[in-house]
Amino acid sequence: MKVIGVGDNVVDKYEHRRVRYPGGNALNFSVYAAMLGAESAYLGIFGDDNAAEHVQRALAARSIDTRYCRQVAGENGYARLTIQQGERVFLDSNLGGVRQTESMAFILPHRDWLQDFSLIHTSSYSYIDEQLPELAQLPGWLSYDFSDDFVTEQALPLCRWLDAAFFSCADRSLEETRELLVKVVEAGSRYAIATRGAEGALLFDGKNWYQQAPEAVIPIDTLGAGDAFITAFLLSFRQQGDIAAALHAGAQFAAKICLLEGAFGDGEAY
Repeated sequence: MKVIGVGDNVVDKYEHRRVRYPGGNALNFSVYAAMLGAESAYLGIFGDDNAAEHVQRALAARSIDTRYCRQVAGENGYARLTIQQGERVFLDSNLGGVRQTESMAFILPHRDWLQDFSLIHTSSYSYIDEQLPELAQLPGWLSYDFSDDFVTEQALPLCRWLDAAFFSCADRSLEETRELLVKVVEAGSRYAIATRGAEGALLFDGKNWYQQAPEAVIPIDTLGAGDAFITAFLLSFRQQGDIAAALHAGAQFAAKICLLEGAFGDGEAY
């Protein structure tokens, strides 16, 4: 199966150790999909600094297709964070660096290439909302990670274009999460999925509710766990069509990623 992450890439700078790791929702999806055996590609915008070179090396080492990525003059995206008791704590970021001023519309002339992918995944940090209607016309599924800082009223209009919409709801009650997922499906997404930290994951398909408990591990670093869950869930579901099995696959892979430093390793000093 061919899959692609379209949108954000960053380096995650661990200030307490002065080590940085490649990351970003869309980029993590591409890397995790490759780790799970899919034919994987990434499409996004890089700066021209050494942080961008770091991310590009990581993708090349995993044979991830980046043929149509753009590289422009300026600072690559980064986030500054630290770890407290295995949990990530974000400090600040440069809001995507060069991606703030460079439109993602450059991806649209590559429709013929993009239509070969069974799954296209993107995120709220990818500055890609304007391109969703066109991406939704492609044969593959379109999935979107709204992360944890979404505004419901802004998220719902985007759901009409999506096959799968993901939300991080660790700080919301079960009742609030259920209400959100119902609204997401009513707004047009085929599937609505919420990750709830230690409470596991919840999925609504318009008729049925599914729950998945997390795999119990002592985490080294939870960075990327949500992206890992999304990736393994989507690949399993697209291949097998079994929601319960896909949720279980997501939980298992997320636990595995929690045992790595950074989103998937490849750290270097800065």
